Amino acid sequence: MEIAGFSHIGVIGAGQMGNGIAQVCATAGLKVTLVDINPEYLEKAKAQIAKSLDKLTSKAVITAAAAKAASDNLTYSSAIDSTSSCGLVVEAIVEKEAIKAELFKHLDQLLAADAIIATNTSSIPITRLGASTKRPDRFIGMHFMNPVPLMKLVEIIPGMATAAATTARIVTLAEAVGKTVVTSKDYPGFIVNRVLMPMINEAFRALHEGVANPEDIDNGMKLGCNQPMGPLTLADFIGLDTCLSILTVMYEGLGDTRYAPSPLLKQYVEAGYLGVKSKRGVYQY
Repeated sequence: MEIAGFSHIGVIGAGQMGNGIAQVCATAGLKVTLVDINPEYLEKAKAQIAKSLDKLTSKAVITAAAAKAASDNLTYSSAIDSTSSCGLVVEAIVEKEAIKAELFKHLDQLLAADAIIATNTSSIPITRLGASTKRPDRFIGMHFMNPVPLMKLVEIIPGMATAAATTARIVTLAEAVGKTVVTSKDYPGFIVNRVLMPMINEAFRALHEGVANPEDIDNGMKLGCNQPMGPLTLADFIGLDTCLSILTVMYEGLGDTRYAPSPLLKQYVEAGYLGVKSKRGVYQY
């Protein structure tokens, strides 16, 4: 199957985000190669995707035949070079700019001249990342929300040099895999995190100052603002290290003290209390 001119895409990074991106694209009918240099992560990815597809089937969100087709569309590899024939590669690795830039330089040399590179970064400027390649016109931000199979939104962020045709193809692809698209200019944090992270940061400041305990802060926002979960719980699910990285990028990029990370958030990360993934954050899991 071909969508927006793509029939085979690569997804690099078999973490929670990469797994979800690979799953939704495979479910839509695309051939997907999911890559991670750690074979253990790939084994976990297979199990996680299989579990997710089974859950969606049991809830009648997709049919058993669709789940099998999605599984058949997926291949797993520990070699980045296995994406060489892909018309699109989506990066979903650690939120560290230097590491991403090195990957993009490698992909730039590996992929065909007309291939597109997309990044799932949640905050790092797209223009700057695209400048690490010789194809900034075919480089774009494609920020999925977590968990990808369930969340409808994708932020599309063209960089300064991104071609209009590149943006159009990526918007078409995102909509074809069942997502609703919002388009953001290339500012740190884009739309969602520009609004969300200050709220999470303020929740940590309130906790640090002793305004209330974590449960009361979360319940106040859940019941007072009709949010599905409180900001501290949400931060634990996102990962406190990820929240800190996003806030740091926004603070440095925008130069506004309202984005300066809470000292308490920094302490949690320094202690290794990263949230659900480390079984301890603001709460214990």
